[in-house]
Amino acid sequence: MKKLLSLVLSSILALSFLTACSSDTPQDSSQINPNSQSESSSVVDAEGVDIRIAGMKGPTSMGLVSLLDKSEKGESKNNYTFTLAGAPDEITPKLVKGELDIAAVPANLASILYNNTNGKIKVLAVNTLGVLYIVEQGETVKNIADLKGKTIYSTGKGTTPEYALKYLLAQNGLDPEKDVTFEWKNEATEIVAVLKNDPTAIAMLPQPYVTVAQTQIEGLKSSISLNDEWNKLNNGSMLVTGVVVVRDEFAKENPEQIAMFLDEYKNSIDYVNSNTDEASALIEQFDIFKGPVAKKALPYCNISFMEGSEMKSAVSGYLKTLFEQNPKSIGEKMPADDFYYQR
Repeated sequence: MKKLLSLVLSSILALSFLTACSSDTPQDSSQINPNSQSESSSVVDAEGVDIRIAGMKGPTSMGLVSLLDKSEKGESKNNYTFTLAGAPDEITPKLVKGELDIAAVPANLASILYNNTNGKIKVLAVNTLGVLYIVEQGETVKNIADLKGKTIYSTGKGTTPEYALKYLLAQNGLDPEKDVTFEWKNEATEIVAVLKNDPTAIAMLPQPYVTVAQTQIEGLKSSISLNDEWNKLNNGSMLVTGVVVVRDEFAKENPEQIAMFLDEYKNSIDYVNSNTDEASALIEQFDIFKGPVAKKALPYCNISFMEGSEMKSAVSGYLKTLFEQNPKSIGEKMPADDFYYQR
């Protein structure tokens, strides 16, 4: 077990950038994901169980709040307890050791866990799509091609934000190593400081930090949504930020309860996307993010729900683009078909 945990922890990337969401224009849940109806959703009449869930601060956990609220009120079919973490490495050891049942994690981390546990972690559903914005105070950037010759300030060196942007640059005819200069920072707050001091600076930031920065920097706007640019490629993949995973043993022992969870989780995400005021209050109540910021950012977040074959297509396509850039980013190899849970 110690060796296994060491492998998992050594594979985890610095993913603080991925507690985020992105879309340049407000979208309702059906626009984000027109086929989001659960393929196998059905009314399951079974006795609920205790389910231990963990998530990180930010939008990858925001879709849970209605479900968590109902659980606290005794209105959910299962009984859910929630653990909030600041980083993935606070979650993964507990998940691997069986101290958690379900977790909301970055998509590539789900693949790493699957590979490093010999298939003991499965992905249940996608919960958040694209995460990143190119922001500026000027009018110099209208599309990816306009980034040629520019310096971009960002966090996430050697992690999925870097791979996502470099993939999009290459797909738009730019050489990421020659046509763009990257200035890497450790935290989003450092980037905000740069933007304050240099009105000509261009940066890559996630929501809700874009919203936070806009309250401090007059005229800061989102010039490019990486999620929108990814979708324009129309290559069968999606820019997937977050997924929900489950321990395979728990899923096999509780298939009916997992089905109930998926139905309840989808309803929770629909609620969050449709009830901004109430959802942001719950987001603050569960200490996931400050309510006023969440209220402004939620309409621009790609909080979504996909399971079954739709989930498999989105996640596998995304993981393939990461694998082609750095196999280590997904745990050295593409997951097999049994990585994708199908009820």
